[in-house]
Amino acid sequence: MTDDLPETMTAMGFDDPGGPDVLRPETLPVPQPGENQVLIRVSHAGVNRPDVIQRQGFYPPPPGASPIPGLEVSGTVVALGDGAPPEMLDRKVCALVSGGGYAEYCLAHSAHCLAVPDGMGMDVAAAIPETLFTVWHNVFERGFARDGETLLVHGGTSGIGTMAIMLAKAFEMTVITTAGSEEKCQAARDLGADLAINYKDEDFVEKAKAFTDGKGVDVVLDMVSGDYVARNIECLAEDGRHVTIAVLGGLKAEINMATVMRKRLVLTGSTLRPRSDEFKALLADEIYNHAWPLFEDGTIRPVMDQTFPHAEAGAAHARMEGGDHIGKIVLAVGGD
Repeated sequence: MTDDLPETMTAMGFDDPGGPDVLRPETLPVPQPGENQVLIRVSHAGVNRPDVIQRQGFYPPPPGASPIPGLEVSGTVVALGDGAPPEMLDRKVCALVSGGGYAEYCLAHSAHCLAVPDGMGMDVAAAIPETLFTVWHNVFERGFARDGETLLVHGGTSGIGTMAIMLAKAFEMTVITTAGSEEKCQAARDLGADLAINYKDEDFVEKAKAFTDGKGVDVVLDMVSGDYVARNIECLAEDGRHVTIAVLGGLKAEINMATVMRKRLVLTGSTLRPRSDEFKALLADEIYNHAWPLFEDGTIRPVMDQTFPHAEAGAAHARMEGGDHIGKIVLAVGGD
């Protein structure tokens, strides 16, 4: 730790699970970086659905992670732990973290950081890591997506959805998405979606089949689960892949396994937060080599919804739970 760092910091935490109003400021010691870690003076923190679920009491942090919410940050590296590259000191970075993002200072593994490109705002940088790491791993690694294939992604105007649309189009895929209003469908089309379906008015299974001339889609990125799973399977083409990343519509699904066998389908899914530091470092390296250049040259830019002051984290959660947002919600924490 450098001598000019404060001993304490403000973080947004909660005592007991509950609604958005349980989030409140607390004073905590500034954490000290351990082996291979860096300490980031946080400029902005991304707000994500797992933060909301943690606040509700259903997604506890993994062992060793900070109990403070927040899975992605942008800021300046102000201290290094043993083994962290010395050239990272004073570097502006965005980082995937296992918790602690809603604070003035946050620890990150040095290999989970990406240098913020010149000209990119720190609010934008904070909106990238969690969705980028999640989409890259689940669509391209677990889903084996490749150019020329068709992706169906639900929740097309969420942070995950907007990132999935942009990445898939950058790699020359056809994208079908669902959203809950014509305004959101148009926003998805503006991002490049080839077909946007208002799931409240239209049957996405019928629409997806018609759009693909009966073939079906190659990959489904599903955040809903529940009764959507059987419908997604109807949408899948032969040798299709179904990737689950959230269970907002229910933990259980009833499916026809004969259809899975007949179509030779792959059903998979993942959660990123509890994965090992080594896994995340390898994922970050692959992203740096294959996806990060698209952010550096401006080909992909996160869709930004709204920025809230740090002290208004509860309002940010309320907006996310309300479902009206399009793109990413972030907290302005510091002045960088």
